[in-house]
Amino acid sequence: MIIRNAERADAARLVNLIADAEKSGFMMFEPGERQISPEQLSKRIEAMEQDEKSAILLADDDGELKGYLFIIGNSPQRRSHSVYLAIGIGESSRGKGVGTRLFEQLDAWAIEKGIRRLELTVMIHNRAGVALYQKAGFKIEGIKKNSLKVNGEYIDEYYMAKLLG
Repeated sequence: MIIRNAERADAARLVNLIADAEKSGFMMFEPGERQISPEQLSKRIEAMEQDEKSAILLADDDGELKGYLFIIGNSPQRRSHSVYLAIGIGESSRGKGVGTRLFEQLDAWAIEKGIRRLELTVMIHNRAGVALYQKAGFKIEGIKKNSLKVNGEYIDEYYMAKLLG
């Protein structure tokens, strides 16, 4: 398995992987809620290629995408040292080191780009996600109370960050 930057040609497979990851119930979108076409995602990949502080990393196992990590940069000068992250792992690939590999590549990418702060949010009850992020060096900085509404219930999220350098 290699970790590499997404290319426009990955768009259709990435749309399918995102839909698979969202079936977990731990993502921002409800399963099946996000309606994104390969063409739309291809344009987003192209736009992120033009942004020095943004990227999409893919875990690619012989042409099969296993996971993704969106790195979303900030344009205000005062926030240009930080990025927000969104990660998804295909259901059949969870617990097999895919997330760990993506975060290892993220660290190298961030250091190369001069990024000092990595940020993400995670549902408090997503134990596997919290464990992965802590393993990767993220710390809980706070709780976003009633941050999401899932199946009629309000869900809290941890706000987590990792400082580099």
